[in-house]
Amino acid sequence: MQPPSLAPDRYRVLSGSALKVLAVISMLIDHTSKFVLAHYPEFVEPWFTMGTIDVSPYWLCVSVGRLAFPIFCFLLVEGFMYTHNRRAYGLSLLAFALISEPIFDLTRKLTVFDITYQNVFFTLLISYLGLCALEGLRDRPVLRACAVLGLALVSMGSLCDYGPRGYAMVLMLYVLRDYPLEKTALGTCITQATWRAGLAFIPINLYNGRRGFIQGRVLKYAFYAFYPLHLYVLWRVRVHLGF
Repeated sequence: MQPPSLAPDRYRVLSGSALKVLAVISMLIDHTSKFVLAHYPEFVEPWFTMGTIDVSPYWLCVSVGRLAFPIFCFLLVEGFMYTHNRRAYGLSLLAFALISEPIFDLTRKLTVFDITYQNVFFTLLISYLGLCALEGLRDRPVLRACAVLGLALVSMGSLCDYGPRGYAMVLMLYVLRDYPLEKTALGTCITQATWRAGLAFIPINLYNGRRGFIQGRVLKYAFYAFYPLHLYVLWRVRVHLGF
């Protein structure tokens, strides 16, 4: 079932699988530029200045990388809407958050334990619990509000990637799912990356409501596993190059 969109139906050509591939490629470009290529001076040296922005290969790659997180948030909401087992969905997020954390710390700080910052799977897990609270406690408004606000505080205090901005993004995409203009405008404003992250709402509005080729447990978990696996590869590259 297609969610409402700003795009005419004939232009809605991207399946959920296509969005996943786009988000994964965007994330890979972003992390490769931050963890490896940023160590090369020629990569961060500006080509030219555009207003207050120094445009460099690094800036361009990070700009492409801004597409990933809003798309992942959108896919999380779609997954929440259509999963047959919400408990299993949440446990999968928790499992990959725990699996990814030491690899995330290795990639960022070259240590297996760093409590100062947690990987994005924890943000998605907290946001998923917020969706469960919004829907599951619909008939208990006071408890619902307390749960949503409590999880917002958790997202602020847990020092996760994207943190409260990510939590707000997911809940906004759920609440405004049937309001594409408001969803696009507010989603662009939530993230600090402003218009660069707002570009993610172009492919989001081209979503056709179909699952696509990523189906079944193997491909589903392969999609999840790409996050820790690509971080591991980037860590090995950092170690090999001496960064």
